[in-house]
Amino acid sequence: VQLQASGGGLVQPGGSLRLSCAASGSISSSNGMAWYRQAPGRQREAVAGISSGGYTNYADSVKGRFTISRDNARSPVYLQMSSLKPEDTAVYYCNAGRFISVTYYPMDYWGKGTQVTVSS
Repeated sequence: VQLQASGGGLVQPGGSLRLSCAASGSISSSNGMAWYRQAPGRQREAVAGISSGGYTNYADSVKGRFTISRDNARSPVYLQMSSLKPEDTAVYYCNAGRFISVTYYPMDYWGKGTQVTVSS
């Protein structure tokens, strides 16, 4: 299974972007997808996750600004990002994993990443 993230780019502060993550196949042991990001010199951090049942969770730093969504278990996963800030600048990765209750556990399925740069 391959995950392909796209939609990154350069945007001004306050702007919006929508990222997409498409999977080339299905992972029977996975019941969720998530977006992570990694800024230069920092550890990769979770941004948002969505379960096959539609449950979502978000990092505190993006709550109210980012929305993760998907139409069904086979559709791409989207990350709508609004009111972007310079500190959102990072490489964004999608991941396939598992939700156990409300906690997301990443599995070793990662997309290549897409660069998001927020700058004036």
